[in-house]
Amino acid sequence: MKKTLLVLVAAGIFSIRAWAQPTTFPRNGVYDERPQLYAFTNATIHTDYQTIISNATLVIRNGIVESVGTGIAVPTGAVVTDLKGKHIYPGLVDIYSDYGMPEVKKEGFSWGAFYLRPPQYDSGKKGAYNWNEAIRPENSAADIFAIDAKKAEELRKLGFGAALIHNPDGIARGTGAVVHLGAGKENEVLLKSNASTHFSFDKGSSKQIYPVALMGSIALIRQTYLDADWYKKGGNKVERNLSLDAFNQQRALPAFFEANTRLNILRADKIGDEFGVQYIIKTKGDEYARLDEVKATNAPLVVSLDFPKPFDVEDPLDMVMVPYEDMKHWELAPSNPAALAKAGIPFALTAADLKNKADFWANLRKAIEYGLDEKIALKALTITPATLLKMDNQIGSLKKGMLANFLITSDNLFGKTTIIYDNYIAGNRYTVTGMPDVDIRGEYNLAVGGQNYKMTIAGMPEKPEVKIGVADTGKAVAKAILNNSLISISFKADKKDKAEIRLTGWLTGNNLKGEGMLTDGKAVKWVATYSGAVKPEAPKENKADTKSAVADLGKVVYPFIAFGVENKLKAEDMLIKNATVWTNEAEGKLENADVLIKGGKIAQVGKNLSAAGVKVIDGTGKHLTAGIIDEHSHIATESVNELQASTAEVRIGDNVDSEDINIYRQLAGGVTTSQILHGSANPIGGQSALIKLKWGEGPEELKIKNADGFIKFALGENVKQSSSMTSTRFPQTRMGVEQVMMDAFIRAKEYDQALKKYNPKDPNAVPVRRDLELDALAEILNQKRFITCHSYVQSEINMLMHVADSLGFKINTFTHILEGYKVADKMKSRNINASTFADWWAYKMEVQDAIAYSPTLMNKVGLNVGINSDDAEMARRLNQEAAKTVKYGGTTEEDALKMVTLNPARMLHLENRIGSIKAGKDADLVLWNGNPLSIYSRPEKTIIEGTIYYDLERDIKMREELQKDRARIATKMLAAKASNPQGAQMPTPKVMRHYHCDSLFGNEGTCGKAKTFMEVHFSE
Repeated sequence: MKKTLLVLVAAGIFSIRAWAQPTTFPRNGVYDERPQLYAFTNATIHTDYQTIISNATLVIRNGIVESVGTGIAVPTGAVVTDLKGKHIYPGLVDIYSDYGMPEVKKEGFSWGAFYLRPPQYDSGKKGAYNWNEAIRPENSAADIFAIDAKKAEELRKLGFGAALIHNPDGIARGTGAVVHLGAGKENEVLLKSNASTHFSFDKGSSKQIYPVALMGSIALIRQTYLDADWYKKGGNKVERNLSLDAFNQQRALPAFFEANTRLNILRADKIGDEFGVQYIIKTKGDEYARLDEVKATNAPLVVSLDFPKPFDVEDPLDMVMVPYEDMKHWELAPSNPAALAKAGIPFALTAADLKNKADFWANLRKAIEYGLDEKIALKALTITPATLLKMDNQIGSLKKGMLANFLITSDNLFGKTTIIYDNYIAGNRYTVTGMPDVDIRGEYNLAVGGQNYKMTIAGMPEKPEVKIGVADTGKAVAKAILNNSLISISFKADKKDKAEIRLTGWLTGNNLKGEGMLTDGKAVKWVATYSGAVKPEAPKENKADTKSAVADLGKVVYPFIAFGVENKLKAEDMLIKNATVWTNEAEGKLENADVLIKGGKIAQVGKNLSAAGVKVIDGTGKHLTAGIIDEHSHIATESVNELQASTAEVRIGDNVDSEDINIYRQLAGGVTTSQILHGSANPIGGQSALIKLKWGEGPEELKIKNADGFIKFALGENVKQSSSMTSTRFPQTRMGVEQVMMDAFIRAKEYDQALKKYNPKDPNAVPVRRDLELDALAEILNQKRFITCHSYVQSEINMLMHVADSLGFKINTFTHILEGYKVADKMKSRNINASTFADWWAYKMEVQDAIAYSPTLMNKVGLNVGINSDDAEMARRLNQEAAKTVKYGGTTEEDALKMVTLNPARMLHLENRIGSIKAGKDADLVLWNGNPLSIYSRPEKTIIEGTIYYDLERDIKMREELQKDRARIATKMLAAKASNPQGAQMPTPKVMRHYHCDSLFGNEGTCGKAKTFMEVHFSE
């Protein structure tokens, strides 16, 4: 039973209390400052995640732990609570909360509003702050914090006693604060202001149009770090900027970055590496799908327990609409914390993202069922967040001098039947469930209505389980309700009885007595005489069973979508024999030839080759070509367009998407290399990414190492925003486009000269502010970055060539170039490449002079001509697009094939590595089942650097396995729905983004002429 003792001395309690310091807030009334002195005895105390003390005592005074352990004398004047059989745990810490913060109203730029109202280009915030509203480091959570009693109670019921709060609004969000979750005034619960600094890729409530894309957010963060460095080193002599002042003051604080996806974790960490910051990264719970890459960041994580609900797949047609990756994530998400722990990745757990906070414990226990060790779970909710916040001397464990934040529980905190009785915060008690005032468990002799029964009351004190010995039914399970010292019991004395005997009574000493009603309605008195304690049962572990949860888990595949592979593919030494080899070299086409591959390189080309210990592939009757190279693509990227007139600072490489199914689809069409270009929303776009389609690898592994840098420019209808009635962005005319180019390069030239003249040893010299936009343009001037320009009509093509001549830079490639046949001689004289379509025409006004003979005509003039896709679907058949040049103009077959292999390699300055079959080059090859220019031919194997990334036979097997795995997961989903019909969600089609040159965000909007490509994605 629970016993409370108040120890007093003759002199009175007030004569011995420690004098409490008054606060600065006056009170309207009499001051009552009695000491808060409590002792909790006989408990099992978990002082931290790995230390357990049995039959221990915890003493707290004025909200602080005074002592904890065994053999501790109870101080005079303490209120004593006997917690025999109960547990004490440190209070939990939520390290990522918006508790007490105002609601963020995202009233930012709307795609629908693009045609209804002018976009906002400048900041609307008054004062000497940053030029971009999304950069707001001057914001302080402590300044705007307001106690929210309802949310505080919600978190207390979960066991949380303290939280790191911040305002989740903007890209640079300002500082967070640590508060405890007790009642009181803001100044009383605030534990630490300026506890952290926060970042994200989401611009939040900013109404400015920039940034609209992930790569723009990344560029803005990078520029802000550079600006802050410049400001600290002397830029504050040039301007005053309160945002940069605040930013620099926060550089030493723990920095949190809300990434939310596994690839964004890698992107955030890359920014941190560049500027010497180790971010603590908030995730979404899918890290298991890129575990090795995530571990390599060395970043501590803040992990969500927001697990997805099962889909309602009762109808087979509904099941088809659920993407495979979503089915897999539903199954594997609960295993994420265990996977992180097994990999040795430090993490804290958070209740953030849970729409219903009541799901927290159910989801946490589910994670334990899926393999998460209970000690690690407790660590992730206590000492880890406290340590990350540099507050482990105050919260996160129970040691002398620490804040008295702790939980009293009925048993092991993570057990399925465990009850949290009380949550003590700063020494103040907050009842969660409340401990019962009495413990009536025991053996009794029950006398009622002239009958005697043996009655056993077991279970938990607050939820007793009653069994009554009845002659012909054995032990009858009775229904019991306990309310303090009152109890109601009902049972059937005979299995034939329809009615129950109902008893109501109360505790008298150790006995129970009261009144009741028999099955015939007769009122009776009853008494239950205590005869002894309940015979103890064999102890049962109050913990989850992990065996059943993980027994049928599917495997992680790379990438984590349809056709992902369980083990990343590896290079092999191989010999392809007896194929028709299209060398693209002086040797031309070789019949019945062999190609030897070693170490990812082409080792030898010839006939009757042999090599020991290599994989031999029979190429008889088949054709071997170099891998197809797409000079103009928009696959494998999270975003494609930024909207300012010049966005040379953004980099497609910052948001490469290695999980794009189009990588696999294009491998099936023989594509091995792609230039991923910025779109055509502005005259000066962003920097390109050159990638190889290495299916299963991460974003950085796709990028071609040591490749030259490229950048996208654009001319024409798109950049002057012909279809927008409300745009106010300069330029609005083709003349304005020319002026944008002139102005940008004049500024870049002056900037480059200033950098070269700056003397860092001169104490009076103000450093040149690093400008990422001008850095890229200066690289063009210095021939370290090369232009691919979106173009259509000859007048503008001539214009840009003249601008380049006058300002001293070169154009590498005109892409699209549908009127290129008109200016081929001028391009030839400047050594400009032409990357074009085979036969696109009439899809907007500026292509009305396009002709299908243009590639052949330009080729005959002597231009280096390539055929590109600019479209995810077309890239799957670039071999056929090249074949059209044979029909339209009579291009030779070998020249036609070069237009999608060697020629684009030359455009990308990679001809010494790829584009032809020659000893020493990368083994990027395609084995076709027929002539590669035939519409009936298809690749049987697509090889990149000696690794077979696409294999037709493997593909057929994978399709079968994919359907089996979908069916397996669907069966589990049906079972989950059956156990909880309200817990399933209806599937909705997933819109697959097919970026085009004109796309902003796939199906969400376009700039210029609307050209949105989307499809309902059925996951194969």
